[in-house]
Amino acid sequence: MRLLYIDIDTLRSDHLGCAGYHRDTTPNIDLLATQGTQFENVYASDVPCLPSRTAFITGMFGIRNGVVNHGGVAADLRPEGSSRNFFGRFSLGSWASVFFLSGWRTASISSFPFRHGASWWNSGFMEAMNLMRGFGGERADEVLPSAIDWLDRKGKDDDWLLHVHLWDPHTPYTTPEHYGNPFAGDPIPDWHTEDVRLRNWELSGPHSAQEPWGFRPDEWGDPPPRQPWDASSMNAVKQIFDGYDVGVKYADDAVGVLLNKLEDLGIRDETAVLISSDHGEAFGELGVYADHQAADEATCHIPAVLFWPDLEPQINSGLHYHLDIATTVADLAGIKIPKHWDGQSLANDLKQKTEGGRDHLVLSQGAWSCQRSVRWKDHLYLRTWHDGYHGHWNEEMLFNISEDPHEQRDLAASTPNLMNEGSSILEDWTDEQLSRSYSPVDPMEIVLDEGGPFHIRGHLPSYLDRLRNTGRSHWADVLTERHPEAASEK
Repeated sequence: MRLLYIDIDTLRSDHLGCAGYHRDTTPNIDLLATQGTQFENVYASDVPCLPSRTAFITGMFGIRNGVVNHGGVAADLRPEGSSRNFFGRFSLGSWASVFFLSGWRTASISSFPFRHGASWWNSGFMEAMNLMRGFGGERADEVLPSAIDWLDRKGKDDDWLLHVHLWDPHTPYTTPEHYGNPFAGDPIPDWHTEDVRLRNWELSGPHSAQEPWGFRPDEWGDPPPRQPWDASSMNAVKQIFDGYDVGVKYADDAVGVLLNKLEDLGIRDETAVLISSDHGEAFGELGVYADHQAADEATCHIPAVLFWPDLEPQINSGLHYHLDIATTVADLAGIKIPKHWDGQSLANDLKQKTEGGRDHLVLSQGAWSCQRSVRWKDHLYLRTWHDGYHGHWNEEMLFNISEDPHEQRDLAASTPNLMNEGSSILEDWTDEQLSRSYSPVDPMEIVLDEGGPFHIRGHLPSYLDRLRNTGRSHWADVLTERHPEAASEK
C-alpha cells in the first residue's frame, strides 16, 4: 500500500470546481474526486496554520494538545506531565508515527515545521525535508523537484506515506508573473456585490477592506502584482479573488504533475491519494479579506478528496472534522488507532457508501482572534472572547450556513432558541474536553491572559490613529472601550 498526502495550504472548499465553483481552478483535483470520495463537509477543528496541523498530527483538539495560537505559551504543546513515558504520547502517537510503527516508510516535504517552530510535526517522519530552504510560501515549482526525486527513488517500494505541502493559495499570492491570469475574463463570485464591498469598506480590523495586508495597506512593503493596496473598487476586489484563484490553479497544476508521476511509475491505481488543507481564506466574510482570522465557515470549511484503491467513487455529505479524515485513512490502512485520538473513523461508512458524520462540530481560532464556533444542522454559532480589533464582531453571532454561506446576515437577535442551543453545545463540549485534558486550564484563557491573539499584539494604538484618520472614529471608540489596556500601550 502507498499513500500520497497533498496538503494545499489555505485552500477553501468552495473554490474547487468539484464543489461547484464557476471558475476552472482545479481540473486535476476534480478528476480525482470523480475517481474517489469527495467529502463535502469537512472542517478544521483548530485554525489557522499551526493549530490546524498540530491537531492533525497529534490527533487531538487544540483545547487538549494546548496549541491554539501562533505565539506565546499556547503555541507549544502542553506538557504531558508525570504520566509521560519514555517517548511521550504526542510523539509515539502522532499520525505519522502510527504509520512508521506499522512498518511504513514515512516522509514529509514541508517548510511548515521551520516556519512555526513546530518540531512535533516531524514526529514519525523518517525523512523530514525542507529542501526548498524556505520558511513558508514556497511556490509549487520550488517544492515539486524534491517530491519528484523522492518518488523516483522510493515510489515503486511498498508501504510508504509521502506528505507534500504546497503553499500557493496562501497570502501573499506570489504565482510567477509569466503564468498570467487564466481568470482575467471570469467574473468574481456573485455573492460579493458592490453593496458588500461598500459595507465592508466602513469596517475595522486587520485585513479589512481598507487594510487587506494587515493593519495598514503597505504593511509588507510593495505589494506583489497579484494583490492591490486595498479593496477600494470592484476591480480591486476582482484582483484579490484572481490572485487567490490563480494560486489555487497553480497548486492544482502541481497535483497533476504528481499524479502523472504515479502514472509514469505504474503505481497510480494502487496508490491512495489524499488532498486536503489546513484552513480556508476569507474574501469579505465577516469583513476579512485575503486572510483567515475567525472560526467561521470561510476559514474552517476545507476540502477533502480521497482516492483509495478498491473503494467505490462517492460523495460524502456527512459533517466531519479533518481529524476524522486522518483517522479514517489510518484505519483503511489497517493501522490501530490510538485511544487518545479525537478523530472518528469513517472506514466502514465509506465501504458501505453511507455518510456517517457527527451531530455537531466545535471549531476554534486563537491566533488572530479568540473565538469558538458550533457548526450543526444548517447553522454556525460564534462566540467571541477577543474580536481581533474587528469592532463589528459581536460577542455572539449566528448564521444560517445553508442559506447564507458567506455570513452576510447575523441572526442572533431574531433566533434566541438557536442561540441558546449553540451556546449550550459549546459549553458542554468545553467541559468535556477539559475533563479529558492534561490540564484543567483552557489554552484560550492563556491567550487572553497574555494580551490576546499573537498577530494583533501591540498594534492597537497606531491602528486607532489610522481609524480616526480614515473616517472610522466610531470604531476607534468601540475598540478603545473594549480593549482599554491595549489601547494605552506605548
